[in-house]
Amino acid sequence: MSSFHLVPGAGDSPVVLHVPHSSREIPEPVRRGIELDDAALALELDHITDAHTAALAAAAADAAALRPWQFVNGLSRLVVDPERFPDGREEMLAAGMGAVYTRTTHRERLRPEGTDPRPLLDRYFHPYARAMTAAVAGRLEAVGRAVVIDVHSYPTAPLPYELHGDGPRPPVCLGTDAFHTPPPLLAAAERAFAGFGGTARDSPFAGTYVPLGFYGSNPRVGALMIEIRRDVYMTEPGAPRARGWNGSAPPWQSWSTRYEEVTGGSQARRERFRIRPHRGSAAPPVRTPGHRCRRTPPPYRASGSRPSAARRPGGPPRRHVQSDSATTPSAGRRSALADSQAM
Repeated sequence: MSSFHLVPGAGDSPVVLHVPHSSREIPEPVRRGIELDDAALALELDHITDAHTAALAAAAADAAALRPWQFVNGLSRLVVDPERFPDGREEMLAAGMGAVYTRTTHRERLRPEGTDPRPLLDRYFHPYARAMTAAVAGRLEAVGRAVVIDVHSYPTAPLPYELHGDGPRPPVCLGTDAFHTPPPLLAAAERAFAGFGGTARDSPFAGTYVPLGFYGSNPRVGALMIEIRRDVYMTEPGAPRARGWNGSAPPWQSWSTRYEEVTGGSQARRERFRIRPHRGSAAPPVRTPGHRCRRTPPPYRASGSRPSAARRPGGPPRRHVQSDSATTPSAGRRSALADSQAM
């Protein structure tokens, strides 16, 4: 059984909602290699999991005029973090949180010192990277462009593992990439989420996930990370249900509406936000490794975050660009639905 799944969308939608950190599932053979007892593991999962983001992505897809595709990780990031670099480029190795974590969010030991990450990388990380690359390639082949929306959440207060946790923590963080995030897409997201208390760019997490096979080279692949601060929609840490599902404010459905506003919409809007060739320098700036899956200081979220994103120097960590030969992660985690469809 696959540890991830691709939920088909409309044949002419370029959008892939990427949900890498929503699951708490850990296979028993992997659990045996984790040193925490059951109570400590449950608490760690509360802190590290982007709770309910798969449900949020599904609601956004249901609300979209042009249904996006969804690529969802079915396993916890404590198995492997698909948005980290799997090698020495990963900034979060300094915190024991590379592609295979050896430390917890509070810097306690998760796995034995000297754990060989290769079996977990071979079993889970590389197949995931190849499948995500194939999903994006499918949108390019069918539509001529692709937009990866990296869907994440983050805690209200910084956790000890964060290497760049001293920046602003707005209700909505928008992670960008100098090469893959077109200004109209970012502007559309800023407008769509302005009514929820404001947004910040690349803080506290920077960058966005792009499969390595397209990273910095294919301008037809657009990307944006959306990080929702958890107190906006749930009780921290690890609430079993998000606020809004029982009808209380803020309405859960309104979040999915914002995604629709950024990534969906009419053909005219899609033309207006169509990805155009990159007009900057031939090569994008080099990013330093950095976050959650997402981490490096601001230009790129290249190494410490989700495997497909890099962080820019001097700024907060970004999600990583996957470092599998075929993909780039966001240092790992996360464009909004309506206008991103328009790209």
